[in-house]
Amino acid sequence: MQNRLGRLTRGVLLALAAAAALAPVARAEDSAVETKEQRDGRMGWWRQAKFGMFIHWGLYAVPAGTYNGKQIGGIGEWIMNNGKIPVADYAKYAEKFNPTRFNADQWAQIAHDSGMKYMVITAKHHDGFCMFHTKVDGYNIFDATPFKRDPVQELSVACPRQDIKFGVYYSQAQDWHHPGGGAYGGHWDKAQDGDYEKYLQEVSIPQVRELLANINPAVLWFDTAIGMSKERTGEFLDVLKTRPALIYNNRLGNGVPGDTETPEQTIPAQGFPGRDWETCMTINDTWGYKSYDTNFKSTETLLRNLIDIVSKGGNYLLNVGPTEEGIIPQGEVDRLLAVGQWLKVNGDAIYGTSAGPFKKAPAWGRVTQKPGKLFLHVFNWPASGGLTIPIANKVTKAYLLSAPDKALETTTKDDSVTVVLPGTAPDPIASVVVLEVEGEVQTAAAAPLSQGADGTIGLAAADAEVVGSTAKLEGADPGNIGFWTDPNDYVKWSVKVSQPGDFTVNLLYACEPGSGGSDYTLAIGDKTLKGKVDETGNWADYKTVKVGTINIEKAGLATVTVKPNNKTGVGVMNLRAITLTPAGK
Repeated sequence: MQNRLGRLTRGVLLALAAAAALAPVARAEDSAVETKEQRDGRMGWWRQAKFGMFIHWGLYAVPAGTYNGKQIGGIGEWIMNNGKIPVADYAKYAEKFNPTRFNADQWAQIAHDSGMKYMVITAKHHDGFCMFHTKVDGYNIFDATPFKRDPVQELSVACPRQDIKFGVYYSQAQDWHHPGGGAYGGHWDKAQDGDYEKYLQEVSIPQVRELLANINPAVLWFDTAIGMSKERTGEFLDVLKTRPALIYNNRLGNGVPGDTETPEQTIPAQGFPGRDWETCMTINDTWGYKSYDTNFKSTETLLRNLIDIVSKGGNYLLNVGPTEEGIIPQGEVDRLLAVGQWLKVNGDAIYGTSAGPFKKAPAWGRVTQKPGKLFLHVFNWPASGGLTIPIANKVTKAYLLSAPDKALETTTKDDSVTVVLPGTAPDPIASVVVLEVEGEVQTAAAAPLSQGADGTIGLAAADAEVVGSTAKLEGADPGNIGFWTDPNDYVKWSVKVSQPGDFTVNLLYACEPGSGGSDYTLAIGDKTLKGKVDETGNWADYKTVKVGTINIEKAGLATVTVKPNNKTGVGVMNLRAITLTPAGK
């Protein structure tokens, strides 16, 4: 596993995103287009599940982040690459790998008690070591270690006993052990040199075939598609045809969209409307075990991440990194079980839900929904005792999910419903209020932005309407309009002007080298300003740039738009905000 945002350039990511956006929704390997009904049936369990356990476990658990007495920076499972450990030296860790405390039923029980509905484990990571009994070669946990067992197979049997779907991760292209395998940054040991095509034909593809035949996983999670051409991905797709019910992700390579988007270590601001997606994330700062990484996220963070992701239509694949003994660290288990306790009470607001109906997440929390029900996940309990929801539906019943038999009072006014809440929150992290409503949820029109008392007009990316196919809101608050790869896309805001006049216009944006130079037009009514995007350093290096002065003639509702005239690089810009300041201030 690697953090693609850190390992790959933003330009590559944008190009991949553009290719995925142009790809058909149907499974790329199907000779006939998969119908919506067929896809819905195949993806049904996954969409219901919402919460899964990712497990990064392999030889890297033996050094546990330390090589030759030195702590190696970066994530634990990348120690062979980051420490530039020779192939022969790294392979010796297998002689010490004897995880006698591994218990497949115990791991499945932890996942179940944490409220997880599926599991994905590293059958082979980039170090090339297999955690299953492959017949391809002896570099696997059964043949090369004192353990002489197959944990992947054991977990595939244990998980169904806990009603958990089982899946595997497989690094199809990057392999630092087998000659010819890909390596990010290039090989550092002559033993790694060889024929990439031979590696695919004699190691990678046969092992994927083994996994599908012997384990029959519900999910196959590919990663880091180094060197995967159209022809090479086609050979993998032929193998995947043998398991029509299989769900696989978007990391096989060559723009193959797969079934799921896979944002890593981040929660997309608006999810992926129209696409199935899951955020994969670590509990601490590493995927594979590092003995000295105890920077665990709090239960509050983990639980609110889950709610946030589900409220945007996604799944949460949360990682654990077991030790060389086969133990999931207690600090991770404690937090998972705490999330599970919350789900025992409030699971109906997570499992089988869809994204909330509101474009922008409310300040007090998040919203999920099912037909006839809205689930209000309240993070910040209102001091006033009332919570106002902008919907036009009739509410037939309101109650706390933790106390369903005790009705809450509601009042309706001006296309909104106010729920009267108890004085204190029943749960300090997230309390769930249920609104049972008649018909499909009808949201009230969002109020336009207002001019500040000092005359300033602030237009944040999170408040923009994005028109087009590629540009979208990304990142956590304050967020930005990014992935702007189509110059036909544009953004607009509606603002109520109370103090017209002349305004100085400033844009806050970022642009990496090589993508600067795009021209754009900023318009307010029939008044326009022309601007050109400068390079700022990178896609995360924001800079405030004065565009010019523009006049707003009269008070009332105004529409502000930013439309590119062309695109000179990978993307137009990452636009975070526009500020209009009264001239002279």
